[in-house]
Amino acid sequence: MSEYKMKPIWYFVGMILLAMGGIIFLYGIYSLVDPPEVKKVLAETHPDIWWGLVMIFFGGFMFWKSRKQNV
Repeated sequence: MSEYKMKPIWYFVGMILLAMGGIIFLYGIYSLVDPPEVKKVLAETHPDIWWGLVMIFFGGFMFWKSRKQNV
C-alpha cells in the first residue's frame, strides 16, 4: 500500500507570492517605461516595484525552505 505525502501549506504560499510578486514587479517596470496619464499619490517612489521585489524575495524564501518537506 503506497502512502501519499503532502507538501506543507508554506510551499504553495511561496509559489503564490512568487507569482503575484512577479506580476506586480513587471507592472512596475512597465509603468516606468510607459507612465500612466493620471498620477497616483507618491507614484515617484514606485511602490509596485518595491513590493513586487519584497513578495518575490519572501515567496522564494518560503518556497525554497519548504521544497523538500513532506507532511
